[in-house]
Amino acid sequence: MLKVGIFGVGHLGKFHLNNWKEIEGVKLVGFFDPDNNNAKQAIADYGLKRFSDEEKLIDACDIIDVVVPTDKHFDICMAAVRKGKHVFVEKPLTHTIEEAKQLVDMVKEANVKMQVGHVERFNPAYLAIKNLPLNPMFIEVHRLAQFNPRGTEVSVILDLMIHDIDIVLSLVKSDVKNISASGVAVMTDTPDIANVRIEFNNGCVANLTSSRISMKKMRKTRLFQKDSYIGIDFLEKKTEIIKLKEPSDSNVFSFDLETPSGTKTIAVANPEITPTNAIKAELESFVHAITNNTPVAVSELDGLLAMQVAHQILAKINNRSFNKA
Repeated sequence: MLKVGIFGVGHLGKFHLNNWKEIEGVKLVGFFDPDNNNAKQAIADYGLKRFSDEEKLIDACDIIDVVVPTDKHFDICMAAVRKGKHVFVEKPLTHTIEEAKQLVDMVKEANVKMQVGHVERFNPAYLAIKNLPLNPMFIEVHRLAQFNPRGTEVSVILDLMIHDIDIVLSLVKSDVKNISASGVAVMTDTPDIANVRIEFNNGCVANLTSSRISMKKMRKTRLFQKDSYIGIDFLEKKTEIIKLKEPSDSNVFSFDLETPSGTKTIAVANPEITPTNAIKAELESFVHAITNNTPVAVSELDGLLAMQVAHQILAKINNRSFNKA
């Protein structure tokens, strides 16, 4: 039985608590949270022990779940890793690139498991394309959210776009060649809306737009590759595949299209989406990796790579000297 301790029982922390309680092979030991209101609620709702000493909570556990503001990630993660504990940490991995690099080195040295909470990797709409032959050459991404003060201690790049940066990096098996970016601070002191173009060495181009001041929500990614188009709606949990029909394509809607090179038969498919609790799935995958000594789904190195691209984007925006609207 793996013992779990959680740092941070605020908004997202409560989601983690609810899911840890349903996962087999683990036992919640307690939590640390300096906010008395959060603590009282957690004690009342979950009957969990509140630890007033961070070190004692770490000592009592096998797994530490870090669900605190980003600027607190590094200290907690390092303390846990030094004691040989496995760590699940919410995205982004750390506050700075230097912290992330130190953490990657320390995790390797300590030979423990660390997983970063890039939860969209477990979105059922994304899982529906996991076994497809993917080689996207153009990617279009829109992630729009209504304004919420929670999370605004960081820019929209590190708050929202980093989800899509991680997805794009997991899809494109090539190094980044060039980044162009622009952003505007509207409601906060950091960019609240941004548009980014990432060019890869293999020729793939990804355009990403993120906003946390939209009137509507949207989380869509479109992939274009030779002979096919794939649309992923992370919000509505829907996936659509449009491609040239192959003899093996049966039971799919198809139609003929006249092109300069002749008649093409186009197949349209909507893969079956298996409903999934993404947070529970990512925590379960972490437990599975620990129990079976297998690689985690989203490693600390994945977290570092996403952060490096995010910080390059922020540098490009800062170089353009964005102005507050």
